[in-house]
Amino acid sequence: MIDSFQVFALSALAVGFAGISKAGFGSGAAFASAALLALVMPPKVALGIMLPLLMLIDLAALRPFWGKWSWPDAKVLILGGVPGVAAGVWLFSVASDDVLRLLIGVVSVGFVAWQLWTGATKRRVVPIWGGFVAGCVAGFTSFISHAGGPPAAVYLLSRGLGKTSYQATTVLVFWVINIAKFVPYAFLGAFSLQTLWVDLVLAPFAVLGAVIGVKAHYVLPERAFFAVTYVLLTLTGAKLIFDALT
Repeated sequence: MIDSFQVFALSALAVGFAGISKAGFGSGAAFASAALLALVMPPKVALGIMLPLLMLIDLAALRPFWGKWSWPDAKVLILGGVPGVAAGVWLFSVASDDVLRLLIGVVSVGFVAWQLWTGATKRRVVPIWGGFVAGCVAGFTSFISHAGGPPAAVYLLSRGLGKTSYQATTVLVFWVINIAKFVPYAFLGAFSLQTLWVDLVLAPFAVLGAVIGVKAHYVLPERAFFAVTYVLLTLTGAKLIFDALT
């Protein structure tokens, strides 16, 4: 799977990027890592490689943000996220690689479009039932493409949380959702000795990214980081859509 320096460099960059985003900036861009890996390997393999690394990032980020989350909002998203994961299990088991490429690409481009739209419109408070729906969608998209951040953000951004409370809540929510995803991923054959070996090689980059992300959360503005993220996601998503349809 990592058979050249170029693939290794891309994989290390993707995993480090996921660590920075997930541990420092609310998980919004973490799924770009799966999209990047899907450019050079089958999507199911890319997703299987990323899940243990995302769980490692979760563990690295839990301690610095421990207890700073909004538990009522986290609980609503978690309660919705579990049935969303169950729906994702079904699709993952029947979808072809091209279908997954298309879905990851559409979610990537759609996320950028959503960010641009919400940036130009007045946000309204999403009710509790809307948080449950957002959790379901987050669980589903997280399972099929590790892309649960956008639907969770729709709910959390409307709740008026501070930056650190928002970040801590996303860490807690996706720690639980990723645990819920692990067993179904194993039964669906997403893990192998090869993917676990790749995880061992890439684990230091995941931890390094998480450490940088936590520090960056307190000292760097989000705007520049996400501007690069949006460009990357748009290009990567467009390439995956093209590959899926041709």
